[in-house]
Amino acid sequence: MTLEERRELDELVATWREWLERRDALSAHDIDELEGHLLDRVDSLRSAGLHDDEAFLVAVKRLGAVDELSREYARVHSERLWKQLVLDDDPNGGGRTAASGDLGAPGAPTSVLRRANGLAVALGLGVGAGLAVKVADLIGVDPTFFLRNAAILVLPFLAAWFAWRHRPPVGALAGIAGAFALAAVVLNAYPFGPGAGTAAFATEPSMTELLAAVHAAVALWLVTGIAYAAGDWRSGDARMDFVRFSGEWAVYYLLIALVGGGLSMLAVAVFGSIGVDVLPFVGEWVLPCGAAGAVLVAAWLVEAKQRVIENIAPVLTKVFTPLFALMLLALVVAAALQWNLVDANRDLLIAFDLVLVVALALLVYSYSARDPLVRAGWFEWIQFVMLAGALVVDLVVLVAMVGRIGEFGFSANKTASLGLNLILLANLARAAWLHLGFLRGRIPFLRLERWQTAYLPVYVAWAAVVVVAFPPLFAFA
Repeated sequence: MTLEERRELDELVATWREWLERRDALSAHDIDELEGHLLDRVDSLRSAGLHDDEAFLVAVKRLGAVDELSREYARVHSERLWKQLVLDDDPNGGGRTAASGDLGAPGAPTSVLRRANGLAVALGLGVGAGLAVKVADLIGVDPTFFLRNAAILVLPFLAAWFAWRHRPPVGALAGIAGAFALAAVVLNAYPFGPGAGTAAFATEPSMTELLAAVHAAVALWLVTGIAYAAGDWRSGDARMDFVRFSGEWAVYYLLIALVGGGLSMLAVAVFGSIGVDVLPFVGEWVLPCGAAGAVLVAAWLVEAKQRVIENIAPVLTKVFTPLFALMLLALVVAAALQWNLVDANRDLLIAFDLVLVVALALLVYSYSARDPLVRAGWFEWIQFVMLAGALVVDLVVLVAMVGRIGEFGFSANKTASLGLNLILLANLARAAWLHLGFLRGRIPFLRLERWQTAYLPVYVAWAAVVVVAFPPLFAFA
């Protein structure tokens, strides 16, 4: 082997090793061992007459998929993996990641910011998010301020975590900052009117204010995903990775909220038994600061345990997809037997919309967690039943919405609901057609994924329209 050939092979191995280090199940010693196996296979293949690059690619393929290796190491070294959930003070503990850029020699000391995949950074940003919420409360802002600005106060810290972890280009960060600035100006400069009976956050915001706040949170969450994707927002794979992250994050956040709520109630009861009332402290400090900080802690948990232990969200998807399919079928039967559903009130139609959104979320997340090379099975047929039921329910809601608009005229709430249902209808119809083609073996699974990832900007655009255009169109009522 010439010196030039050796240099090319070393570059290939270095690239492979850097990518492998992203898997937190593997320490530096583990990767050294795998690299030895890889080089042995490369030497064997070169002896058989293959060129260096060909031998390398074949050796990597034969060595096995990284995800499989991670799971195998997770089984063998389960005690070490669970210990990685806490900040390890051992400077030789390894655990380097691609995001850290720390590709030094095995066993090299690791800074406190890099240990446990940046737990210290996540906790610091979580404290910052909690303090941002509490400072706004202490300066005595209007009660509806938190409804409008919840996402603006917290999500910049999540974007900062993604930026530290994934290193997006400066242009992407500038675009994200511009989106947050625009949302902050719009939500706080618009003269929203008094409430119209929709209670939220101990106050009654106007309908346009409530719609703008909810849609701003959705849009800014997706914009924050640009930092997660390291600025590569055009990539369908990067978008699907963010979908996976969002599903796992939601599960972890819910678990943290349940445990935190339980501990808070226990603390109130224990201190109350000795005559100390800590309920005001819990309500005024622990709850708002904890809710904001948990956003960062949940994000760290998803990133730190990614592909190391079995993900939770795909399991829940398998459980709830059949249940939602049955629910949608029941709604279809009810719509067929009792057409007064078309004359249903606003709250019922909103509930139907939520069911459709959850059904679509289950579908998209199950796509993100599926092996694209596996053939369709029983679960995919259940997904198709859920899609068909969602389509029919969406049509029923659209008919009801058109009837309400014809009777009572346009309003911000009805127009937003009509637009959302039209967007969902287009997505569900195309998704059902592609899904049927996949079940019949005529369409590869990747086309189903690409359709969903390509549709994400539609949600961002519609949310932006509701935030920016709806308040002045409907007189801020």
